[in-house]
Order: sequence, then C-alpha cells, then structure tokens
Amino acid sequence: MHAICEEFRAAATLDYQQDEADRGNRKITCPVLFLWSQRGQVAKLYDDPLAIWREWADDVRGEPVGAGHFIPEEAPDETTRQLLAFLS
Repeated sequence: MHAICEEFRAAATLDYQQDEADRGNRKITCPVLFLWSQRGQVAKLYDDPLAIWREWADDVRGEPVGAGHFIPEEAPDETTRQLLAFLS
C-alpha cells in the first residue's frame, strides 16, 4: 500500500515536474503502445488520445479497448492481441 501511495504522490509532484521540463525538449524514441478504455475518462475527455502521445513520442500506436480501468484483467485476450501485434 505504501508503494502505491508513493507512486500517486510522485505522479502529482516529481513526475509532473520532470514531464514539464522535458516538454518540447525531449521525446520518447522507442515505439509506444497506448491502450485506453472505451468507457473511461480518456475516451470521455479526449477526441484523439494518440495525438497527445504523439507530442511526446515519435512512434505511437494503440486504440480503445472494450474494458474498464483494469484493461489487462478485464480484456486479457484483446490485451494479448495488441501486445503481440506491437511486439512483432
């Protein structure tokens, strides 16, 4: 539980500060797979989530998945299909 709390704390403080320092100066150079829930906040708040990630990375792939917050647990077959396609 302590580690989970520390991860959330870091995301709101240190991680955010480091992301802002990198914005416009550095990009992720390895391929990125971004999967999000069709029913979750990402789908509700953003028309094109991949466009946001393309600001941060050169090669971004992904799509929404018919699952809730815990995509690998709720859609294991789709997650496996996406990962195998991405890694091949």
